[in-house]
Amino acid sequence: MREAEFVTDPTFYALAVPVVLLVGVSKGGFGGGAGMIAVPALSFAVPLPQAAAILLPILCAMDLVAVHAFRGRHSVPHTRLLLPGAVLGIAAGAFAFGSFDERWLRVAVGAIAVIFTLHWLWSRRNRSASISRAEPESNKASLSAGTFWGLLAGFTSTLAHAGGPPVSIFLLPQRLPPALYVGTTVIVFTVINYVKLIPYAWLGQLRSDNLVTSLILLPLAPLGVRLGRWLHDRIDETLFYRLVYGLLLVTGLKLMSEAVVG
Repeated sequence: MREAEFVTDPTFYALAVPVVLLVGVSKGGFGGGAGMIAVPALSFAVPLPQAAAILLPILCAMDLVAVHAFRGRHSVPHTRLLLPGAVLGIAAGAFAFGSFDERWLRVAVGAIAVIFTLHWLWSRRNRSASISRAEPESNKASLSAGTFWGLLAGFTSTLAHAGGPPVSIFLLPQRLPPALYVGTTVIVFTVINYVKLIPYAWLGQLRSDNLVTSLILLPLAPLGVRLGRWLHDRIDETLFYRLVYGLLLVTGLKLMSEAVVG
Protein backbone atom coordinates (compact mmCIF):
# COMPACT_ATOMS: atom_id res chain seq x y z
CA MET A 1 0.00 0.00 0.00
CA ARG A 2 1.44 3.35 -0.98
CA GLU A 3 1.75 6.02 1.67
CA ALA A 4 -1.28 8.17 0.74
CA GLU A 5 -3.69 5.42 -0.34
CA PHE A 6 -4.80 4.48 3.14
CA VAL A 7 -6.95 7.64 3.41
CA THR A 8 -9.60 6.10 1.16
CA ASP A 9 -8.89 2.41 1.76
CA PRO A 10 -12.03 0.74 3.22
CA THR A 11 -9.88 -1.97 4.82
CA PHE A 12 -8.11 0.65 6.90
CA TYR A 13 -11.39 2.15 8.10
CA ALA A 14 -12.86 -1.27 8.85
CA LEU A 15 -10.02 -1.64 11.36
CA ALA A 16 -9.76 2.01 12.45
CA VAL A 17 -13.41 2.54 13.42
CA PRO A 18 -13.54 -0.15 16.15
CA VAL A 19 -10.02 0.77 17.30
CA VAL A 20 -10.90 4.45 17.77
CA LEU A 21 -14.12 3.49 19.55
CA LEU A 22 -12.09 1.22 21.86
CA VAL A 23 -9.75 4.09 22.68
CA GLY A 24 -12.77 6.27 23.45
CA VAL A 25 -14.27 3.57 25.66
CA SER A 26 -10.99 3.49 27.59
CA LYS A 27 -10.93 7.30 27.90
CA GLY A 28 -14.53 7.17 29.12
CA GLY A 29 -13.45 5.25 32.21
CA PHE A 30 -14.12 1.67 31.09
CA GLY A 31 -11.28 -0.71 30.34
CA GLY A 32 -8.43 1.35 31.77
CA GLY A 33 -5.35 0.94 29.56
CA ALA A 34 -7.20 -1.01 26.88
CA GLY A 35 -6.62 1.85 24.45
CA MET A 36 -2.96 0.92 24.10
CA ILE A 37 -4.00 -1.78 21.63
CA ALA A 38 -4.73 0.98 19.09
CA VAL A 39 -1.30 1.62 17.57
CA PRO A 40 -0.26 -2.06 17.37
CA ALA A 41 -3.60 -2.94 15.76
CA LEU A 42 -3.57 -0.09 13.22
CA SER A 43 0.04 -0.83 12.31
CA PHE A 44 -1.23 -3.91 10.44
CA ALA A 45 -3.00 -1.58 8.01
CA VAL A 46 -0.62 1.41 7.80
CA PRO A 47 3.02 2.02 8.75
CA LEU A 48 3.43 2.24 12.51
CA PRO A 49 4.51 5.92 12.63
CA GLN A 50 1.42 6.86 10.60
CA ALA A 51 -0.84 4.86 12.91
CA ALA A 52 0.50 6.82 15.89
CA ALA A 53 0.24 10.14 14.03
CA ILE A 54 -3.36 9.56 12.95
CA LEU A 55 -4.41 8.74 16.49
CA LEU A 56 -2.71 11.68 18.24
CA PRO A 57 -5.17 14.47 17.24
CA ILE A 58 -8.06 12.13 18.10
CA LEU A 59 -6.55 11.48 21.53
CA CYS A 60 -6.15 15.23 22.06
CA ALA A 61 -9.85 15.74 21.30
CA MET A 62 -10.83 12.93 23.68
CA ASP A 63 -8.66 14.49 26.38
CA LEU A 64 -10.64 17.73 26.20
CA VAL A 65 -13.88 15.80 26.77
CA ALA A 66 -12.31 13.95 29.71
CA VAL A 67 -10.86 17.15 31.25
CA HIS A 68 -14.32 18.68 31.21
CA ALA A 69 -15.83 15.59 32.83
CA PHE A 70 -13.22 15.48 35.62
CA ARG A 71 -12.49 19.19 35.99
CA GLY A 72 -11.24 20.11 39.46
CA ARG A 73 -10.74 16.47 40.45
CA HIS A 74 -7.03 15.65 40.29
CA SER A 75 -4.10 15.42 42.67
CA VAL A 76 -1.82 18.41 42.11
CA PRO A 77 1.16 16.90 44.04
CA HIS A 78 1.10 13.64 42.06
CA THR A 79 0.67 15.50 38.79
CA ARG A 80 3.71 17.63 39.59
CA LEU A 81 5.77 14.54 40.39
CA LEU A 82 4.93 12.82 37.08
CA LEU A 83 5.05 15.60 34.50
CA PRO A 84 8.77 16.64 34.53
CA GLY A 85 9.86 13.05 33.89
CA ALA A 86 7.11 12.64 31.29
CA VAL A 87 8.45 15.59 29.29
CA LEU A 88 11.94 14.06 29.36
CA GLY A 89 10.44 10.74 28.26
CA ILE A 90 8.69 12.43 25.34
CA ALA A 91 12.04 13.87 24.21
CA ALA A 92 13.67 10.42 24.46
CA GLY A 93 10.74 8.83 22.64
CA ALA A 94 10.97 11.41 19.85
CA PHE A 95 14.65 10.55 19.38
CA ALA A 96 13.85 6.82 19.22
CA PHE A 97 10.89 7.49 16.90
CA GLY A 98 13.06 9.45 14.49
CA SER A 99 16.16 7.26 14.70
CA PHE A 100 14.87 3.68 14.43
CA ASP A 101 13.60 2.15 11.22
CA GLU A 102 10.10 0.72 11.32
CA ARG A 103 11.31 -2.85 11.84
CA TRP A 104 12.82 -1.94 15.23
CA LEU A 105 9.89 0.30 16.10
CA ARG A 106 7.61 -2.71 15.58
CA VAL A 107 9.84 -4.76 17.90
CA ALA A 108 9.70 -1.98 20.52
CA VAL A 109 5.93 -1.53 20.30
CA GLY A 110 5.35 -5.29 20.31
CA ALA A 111 7.58 -5.66 23.37
CA ILE A 112 5.69 -2.87 25.16
CA ALA A 113 2.40 -4.65 24.45
CA VAL A 114 3.69 -8.01 25.71
CA ILE A 115 5.38 -6.58 28.83
CA PHE A 116 2.33 -4.62 29.92
CA THR A 117 0.02 -7.58 29.29
CA LEU A 118 2.25 -9.74 31.49
CA HIS A 119 2.33 -6.98 34.11
CA TRP A 120 -1.48 -6.90 34.10
CA LEU A 121 -1.61 -10.67 34.64
CA TRP A 122 0.99 -10.44 37.41
CA SER A 123 -0.82 -7.60 39.19
CA ARG A 124 -4.12 -9.50 39.05
CA ARG A 125 -2.47 -12.57 40.54
CA ASN A 126 -0.93 -10.53 43.36
CA ARG A 127 -4.29 -8.82 44.02
CA SER A 128 -6.01 -12.21 44.29
CA ALA A 129 -3.29 -13.60 46.56
CA SER A 130 -3.61 -10.67 48.98
CA ILE A 131 -7.40 -10.50 49.09
CA SER A 132 -7.57 -12.08 52.55
CA ARG A 133 -4.86 -9.83 53.98
CA ALA A 134 -5.42 -6.41 55.50
CA GLU A 135 -5.31 -3.51 53.08
CA PRO A 136 -1.82 -1.97 53.02
CA GLU A 137 -1.37 1.68 53.80
CA SER A 138 -0.70 3.96 50.90
CA ASN A 139 2.93 4.45 49.92
CA LYS A 140 4.46 7.89 50.10
CA ALA A 141 5.03 9.27 46.62
CA SER A 142 8.63 10.28 45.97
CA LEU A 143 10.23 12.55 43.39
CA SER A 144 12.52 9.76 42.17
CA ALA A 145 9.61 7.35 41.63
CA GLY A 146 7.48 10.01 39.96
CA THR A 147 10.33 11.00 37.66
CA PHE A 148 11.12 7.40 36.70
CA TRP A 149 7.54 6.33 35.98
CA GLY A 150 6.77 9.66 34.35
CA LEU A 151 9.78 9.27 32.05
CA LEU A 152 8.70 5.74 31.09
CA ALA A 153 5.15 6.96 30.49
CA GLY A 154 6.34 9.78 28.24
CA PHE A 155 8.63 7.43 26.29
CA THR A 156 6.07 4.67 25.70
CA SER A 157 3.34 7.22 24.99
CA THR A 158 5.45 8.85 22.28
CA LEU A 159 6.19 5.53 20.59
CA ALA A 160 2.77 3.93 20.83
CA HIS A 161 0.37 6.02 22.96
CA ALA A 162 0.97 3.38 25.65
CA GLY A 163 1.84 5.47 28.70
CA GLY A 164 -1.07 4.31 30.85
CA PRO A 165 0.54 1.35 32.65
CA PRO A 166 3.60 3.26 34.00
CA VAL A 167 1.34 5.99 35.38
CA SER A 168 -0.90 3.35 36.97
CA ILE A 169 2.10 1.63 38.54
CA PHE A 170 3.02 4.94 40.18
CA LEU A 171 -0.49 6.06 41.21
CA LEU A 172 -2.18 2.85 42.36
CA PRO A 173 -0.03 2.41 45.52
CA GLN A 174 -1.02 5.95 46.53
CA ARG A 175 -4.61 4.73 46.99
CA LEU A 176 -6.22 7.91 45.76
CA PRO A 177 -10.04 8.08 45.75
CA PRO A 178 -11.29 6.72 42.40
CA ALA A 179 -12.44 10.07 41.00
CA LEU A 180 -9.14 11.69 42.03
CA TYR A 181 -7.16 8.84 40.48
CA VAL A 182 -8.97 9.05 37.14
CA GLY A 183 -8.84 12.85 37.15
CA THR A 184 -5.09 12.78 37.75
CA THR A 185 -4.49 10.42 34.83
CA VAL A 186 -6.70 12.63 32.66
CA ILE A 187 -4.64 15.76 33.43
CA VAL A 188 -1.31 13.95 33.05
CA PHE A 189 -2.18 12.49 29.64
CA THR A 190 -3.77 15.67 28.39
CA VAL A 191 -0.44 17.43 28.99
CA ILE A 192 1.55 14.51 27.55
CA ASN A 193 -0.54 14.29 24.38
CA TYR A 194 -0.46 18.00 23.67
CA VAL A 195 3.31 18.16 24.28
CA LYS A 196 3.69 15.22 21.87
CA LEU A 197 2.29 17.40 19.09
CA ILE A 198 5.62 19.23 19.02
CA PRO A 199 7.91 16.25 18.23
CA TYR A 200 5.29 14.69 15.94
CA ALA A 201 5.20 17.91 13.92
CA TRP A 202 9.01 18.11 13.98
CA LEU A 203 9.24 14.51 12.73
CA GLY A 204 6.87 15.29 9.85
CA GLN A 205 4.10 13.00 11.07
CA LEU A 206 1.35 15.65 11.14
CA ARG A 207 1.11 15.67 7.36
CA SER A 208 -2.06 16.65 5.54
CA ASP A 209 -3.03 13.05 4.67
CA ASN A 210 -2.67 11.95 8.29
CA LEU A 211 -4.60 14.97 9.56
CA VAL A 212 -7.41 14.42 7.03
CA THR A 213 -7.74 10.83 8.20
CA SER A 214 -7.80 12.00 11.83
CA LEU A 215 -10.54 14.47 10.93
CA ILE A 216 -12.63 11.75 9.26
CA LEU A 217 -12.37 9.58 12.39
CA LEU A 218 -12.78 12.46 14.85
CA PRO A 219 -16.60 12.18 15.25
CA LEU A 220 -16.00 8.78 16.82
CA ALA A 221 -14.09 10.41 19.71
CA PRO A 222 -17.03 11.70 21.78
CA LEU A 223 -19.10 8.65 20.78
CA GLY A 224 -16.43 6.31 22.16
CA VAL A 225 -16.07 8.28 25.40
CA ARG A 226 -19.84 8.23 25.97
CA LEU A 227 -19.94 4.52 25.13
CA GLY A 228 -17.27 3.91 27.78
CA ARG A 229 -19.32 5.72 30.40
CA TRP A 230 -22.40 3.71 29.39
CA LEU A 231 -20.57 0.37 29.49
CA HIS A 232 -19.08 1.14 32.91
CA ASP A 233 -22.39 0.37 34.64
CA ARG A 234 -23.56 -2.45 32.39
CA ILE A 235 -20.72 -4.78 31.35
CA ASP A 236 -18.44 -7.04 33.40
CA GLU A 237 -15.15 -5.16 33.23
CA THR A 238 -13.11 -8.24 34.16
CA LEU A 239 -14.30 -10.06 31.03
CA PHE A 240 -13.60 -6.98 28.94
CA TYR A 241 -10.05 -6.73 30.31
CA ARG A 242 -9.36 -10.39 29.60
CA LEU A 243 -10.51 -10.05 26.01
CA VAL A 244 -8.60 -6.84 25.29
CA TYR A 245 -5.36 -7.88 26.97
CA GLY A 246 -5.56 -11.25 25.24
CA LEU A 247 -5.80 -9.45 21.90
CA LEU A 248 -2.99 -7.13 22.96
CA LEU A 249 -0.71 -10.06 23.79
CA VAL A 250 -1.38 -11.74 20.44
CA THR A 251 -0.87 -8.44 18.59
CA GLY A 252 2.40 -7.73 20.40
CA LEU A 253 3.79 -11.19 19.70
CA LYS A 254 2.77 -10.90 16.03
CA LEU A 255 4.48 -7.51 15.67
CA MET A 256 7.69 -8.85 17.20
CA SER A 257 7.68 -12.04 15.11
CA GLU A 258 7.02 -10.14 11.87
CA ALA A 259 9.86 -7.72 12.57
CA VAL A 260 12.33 -10.48 13.46
CA VAL A 261 11.38 -12.86 10.62
CA GLY A 262 10.82 -10.13 8.06
